[in-house]
Amino acid sequence: MKVGIIGSGGREHAICHTLKKSNKVKEIYCFPGNAGTAEIAKNISIDLKDFENLKKFIISEKIDFIIIGPEKPLVDGIVDFLEKQKIKVFGPNKTAAQLEGSKIFTKNICEKYKIPTAKFGVFTNKKDANTFINNSNFPLVIKADNLASGKGVYICEEKNKAQEAINEIFDGKFGLAKNLLVEEFLDGEEMSYFIISDGKTIKNFGTAQDHKRVLEGDKGKNTGGMGAYSPSRLINNSLERKIINKIIKPTIKGLKELGTDYKGFLYAGLMIVKNEPYLIEYNVRMGDPECQTILPKLNSDLLDILLSCCEGSLDKTKINWHDKKSLSIVLCSKGYPEEFKKNIPIKGLNQIKLDNNMFCYHAGTKIIEKEVCSVGGRVLNFVYISESFSESRNEILKTLNLLNWDNGFFRKDIGHKVIKE
Repeated sequence: MKVGIIGSGGREHAICHTLKKSNKVKEIYCFPGNAGTAEIAKNISIDLKDFENLKKFIISEKIDFIIIGPEKPLVDGIVDFLEKQKIKVFGPNKTAAQLEGSKIFTKNICEKYKIPTAKFGVFTNKKDANTFINNSNFPLVIKADNLASGKGVYICEEKNKAQEAINEIFDGKFGLAKNLLVEEFLDGEEMSYFIISDGKTIKNFGTAQDHKRVLEGDKGKNTGGMGAYSPSRLINNSLERKIINKIIKPTIKGLKELGTDYKGFLYAGLMIVKNEPYLIEYNVRMGDPECQTILPKLNSDLLDILLSCCEGSLDKTKINWHDKKSLSIVLCSKGYPEEFKKNIPIKGLNQIKLDNNMFCYHAGTKIIEKEVCSVGGRVLNFVYISESFSESRNEILKTLNLLNWDNGFFRKDIGHKVIKE
């Protein structure tokens, strides 16, 4: 079978690498891919906004199955477009993708179906938003309504920070913003919970704990993710039942009543307060770097699982996992999440030896004049699976110190809440 993967990040390299293990996969194409996918797939440079051109290439190369990695094409309706062309595709349709495309869409579903979430207000201009925060208790959470690559969320301890957040969002830091969300601050611990669905059946697809803040000790600006570990230390049978019954199932029901089924990965970003889950946000794809952290533990054929979602047979498909701890650390370009230099060679990468427990997934990389170079803020993801989070982190830190890339930095404390120093 010929398979195509849309996207260029660490998540897509992890998906590509995992699919390569399937004896049913003959060839993989990545649109556009990165330096890592180039080693195991054909990278194709196509404008992902040009659905028509993408469709022509898929048909001309007789690609059997397309997997959508990132959120933007999903929100733009790529699944609907390809399905109309009778092309088999994995991912939610445009209506379902609004769960990530618009935080207000999700909040309205939460309100209607009594899904536990933070209290909120929606504002369409700076004046009304500022009036609201002038009469609010702090801390507050302020969010851009639109897609913001994981960065459009501000946790504001005081009024001047909230005013700054309102100005940045409405001034277009994350693109055109018609709406802004102000939420109460929930004092708990975050957890990422993943399911996969074929529109009828839902199955757990792992848990993880992401570290969003750029600095050690979970301080500094929000990023797309500096590292993660799986499973989350918070998960237990009682909590999982609550997540499924109070959050996931009512959401799926809400979408059904809007006339759509949910097919694909669904990632619930949760705040856990005294073993009670509250929905912070939904992502309509695997998280990044959670995907890189979870997939190495999969002990089933990923292609079979994804195809069963398209064919409505997920109930008959077994999903088995290795009983290991997994931890990932992201190597970033200096300056990220603000300004950083691009096209910097990553010397010594070919000297790094990977064993069966160590994985290196490329994110913001590209081959320039036969050298692997950095082209993004998050550059490489190192993942290690073992019997303990401590061992996994130590092995990755050894590798990163060996690589010793001058233009990069990383957090040394990923997993600090589960690792006893």
